[in-house]
Amino acid sequence: MTNESFARRRLAECCHLLYDRHLTVSAGGNMSVRLGEDEILITPSGVNKGLISGDDLVKMDMDGNVISGGKPSIEHKFHIGIYKENPETNAVIHCHPLYCLALAVKGEDIKSCLTPEGVLLLDQVPTVRYETPGSQELVDAVMEYADAPAMLMAKHGAITQGRTLEEAFNRMEELEFQAHLQILAGDAAELPVEEVAKLRGMR
Repeated sequence: MTNESFARRRLAECCHLLYDRHLTVSAGGNMSVRLGEDEILITPSGVNKGLISGDDLVKMDMDGNVISGGKPSIEHKFHIGIYKENPETNAVIHCHPLYCLALAVKGEDIKSCLTPEGVLLLDQVPTVRYETPGSQELVDAVMEYADAPAMLMAKHGAITQGRTLEEAFNRMEELEFQAHLQILAGDAAELPVEEVAKLRGMR
C-alpha cells in the first residue's frame, strides 16, 4: 500500500515536470498512480497540469467508482485496464507531446530503436488506432497493447507505464526524444537486429 499523501504530492510534482518539459500542455493528458490492489489516484478533468495540486487528484477504485475528489479524467478506463492487466505497473502517463503527435497525425510509426536508450527504455512502440477520446472503443484499442511500456496513439498522443512514477515519466521523455530524433534524422536506419537483441537482453 502506497502512502496516499506521498502519492498525491509525487503525482502533482510529476504533472508539473511534464508541463515544464513541454510533454503536456494546459489541461491535456492524464496521469495516475496505483495506491494498492484496489485503488488509484488520477488527474481530474479540465485542470491545468502545471498548476495542479495533490488535493485536486481523484481517488477511484478498480471498478471506476470515485471514492474521493472531483470528476476524473474521461480516460480513466484505459488507466484502470492497464493496471488490471499488469500487476507490476504502478503508474500510467498519457500526454500529447509535440513530436510524438507530429508522427501520430502523419500516420508514421515511431522508430524506437535508433539508439540504445530507445531499446532499453521503450523497446518496440506500437501505434494504437484512432478512436474517440473517452470512448470504450479507445479503451479496447489501448488494451490490445496493454503490456507495451510505451504506445503512440494515432492522431492523439502517447501512453507510457512503469513500475514507478519515475519510470513512466522517463519513458515518456525518452519517447518524445526518439520522436524528435526521428524527425531530425529523416530516414536514418535503426540499430542492427543483432544489437537490438543484445540490448533487449540487458533490460
